[in-house]
Amino acid sequence: DVQLQASGGGLVRAGGSLRLSCAASGFTFEDHAIGWFRQAPGKEREGVSCISNSEGTTYYADSVKGRFTISSDNAKNTVYLEMNSLKPEDTAVYYCAAGWDTVVDTTWARQDEYDYWGQGTQVTVSS
Repeated sequence: DVQLQASGGGLVRAGGSLRLSCAASGFTFEDHAIGWFRQAPGKEREGVSCISNSEGTTYYADSVKGRFTISSDNAKNTVYLEMNSLKPEDTAVYYCAAGWDTVVDTTWARQDEYDYWGQGTQVTVSS
């Protein structure tokens, strides 16, 4: 069975940091892109970042560029999202997702690019 387990969320003050993890199993990790999405209350789910496991290419939403860093450990089948300089507007449920590694800069944030989704982890940033 395919599983994506997101973890690492929590409550942090503005300016603080968190590291999210997405542990994957049940599919060929190296053939897939892993994306992070988030959904704040009353808002649509949006793409935050993505990494191509076959090429190592990374993508970021403009709102997180320079603050968030995505990385992948193929030996552990795990993708990380290091979040620094957190802002209250980063508060959301964060989800990781996996899809065939065909994403490019114009498609990585589309939810229909991803076949598998994790359960989400809550990130709350207080002001």
